[in-house]
Amino acid sequence: MDIQEYINRTHNGEAHWFVEEVSMPHHKRRVQDILEKKEYLSGQHKILKRGMETYNGKDFEPRKIVLQYCKTIVNFQTSYLLKNPISLTGDENTVNEFKKVYRKGKFNKIDFDILDNLVKYGNAFEYIYVQDGVIKSKLIAPEDSYPVYNYKNELIAFIEFYIADFAEYYTVYYSDKVETWTNAGTGEDEFYLLEAKKNVSGLPICYKNQNEMDAVFGRSDLDDFIGILDNMEDILSKFTDSFYKHHNPIPVAIGQQLKGDGLPNHIVGGGLVLDDGADFKMISNSLDYQSFEAIYKTLKQALLDVSFTPAVSLNNTDVSNLSEVSMKLLFQLADIKAGLNEKFIREGMEQRFAVIADLLGRMGVSFDEEAFDTLDVVFQYSRPTNEKDIIENLKALREIGAISIESVLENSPYTKDVGQEMERLKGSNANRDVQLDNDGGMSEDKVEKVAKIA
Repeated sequence: MDIQEYINRTHNGEAHWFVEEVSMPHHKRRVQDILEKKEYLSGQHKILKRGMETYNGKDFEPRKIVLQYCKTIVNFQTSYLLKNPISLTGDENTVNEFKKVYRKGKFNKIDFDILDNLVKYGNAFEYIYVQDGVIKSKLIAPEDSYPVYNYKNELIAFIEFYIADFAEYYTVYYSDKVETWTNAGTGEDEFYLLEAKKNVSGLPICYKNQNEMDAVFGRSDLDDFIGILDNMEDILSKFTDSFYKHHNPIPVAIGQQLKGDGLPNHIVGGGLVLDDGADFKMISNSLDYQSFEAIYKTLKQALLDVSFTPAVSLNNTDVSNLSEVSMKLLFQLADIKAGLNEKFIREGMEQRFAVIADLLGRMGVSFDEEAFDTLDVVFQYSRPTNEKDIIENLKALREIGAISIESVLENSPYTKDVGQEMERLKGSNANRDVQLDNDGGMSEDKVEKVAKIA
């Protein structure tokens, strides 16, 4: 089913079908969920809706403690995978061309923002275009994005809808054109074509994470631990209230109090005169801090487990003098989560590479199909490592000929760009060969050492 058939079946062939499309219930529910997530991340938590209480006959404003662990967890997951820019590998010429595109279009920043949206909202939407001869990427806000799928879950159109200056704007992406419609300066239901352009890069790329209930839209990771955080904020706020109430004891007199004015105030500052056998004391609530500590720690540990966050990352565990194996064990959950995020973002990147290759072909830069198939990305996780052990292991593998120079560079903690480093090594080797020729050769020992290095 193509988009025209979809319009005819779903919207009775309406020319302004996109207005009705963005108002469909499944789109509204999804957008509302995204807006609620944005409010939560901005600090609008459930605990802030806690109402007034009455204590000792007076209105009491309860504590409302907000824990912004969500931001910390989201930032950790995003930075863990993409703090270090990705490395492109494959055919040398293909990699060089794509590196130019990445550098000019600032795609490394776009990658970070895409993963950020994936973790927060479950979806990210990217449109590749050409401007002034430079291939660029536009990240469409998830709350403004309305992808259109047919019954086979195939993307057939895309709508970007937003409101600005009290007017509605609809940018409709078709496979061959992009149209922008608006009602600015007219009636509410009077739309006109504001702009129309040819579309050479196809429909926007839709990134999504895993969602067992939906095949085309992802699910926010925040859904897994917002409930835990709500309970942590609730118990912490209520315990803080009980702590202040603890310092407001109730006076209790037991037995007969003697009549009279009591002790003169100027002697001891005031007091009570009690009969023989009577007693007076101040009674206050007892704080069961052990129970609070046990519940709070249990909730926090559950938060760490569900969000795949190592306890050491939130200062929950003391560590010192750890081996490489111990460090990997501590960050095993983070590695698992990073692997899942890598899978989701890699699926979209493969579509991006195909679009960029097509655009480069239109600009006169063509690729051999086999060479393009070798193009791949390498993610460098931001896990703390024992760099000395890694370098010694790579050195040992290289000395026995069990690993290539390129693989050594890919696994080196000091290499940010494998392709660029390979070019530098080639230049260094060429300069060394020239120097050797000028020196009139070298000894057998030097030849053997150079052979080992190469």
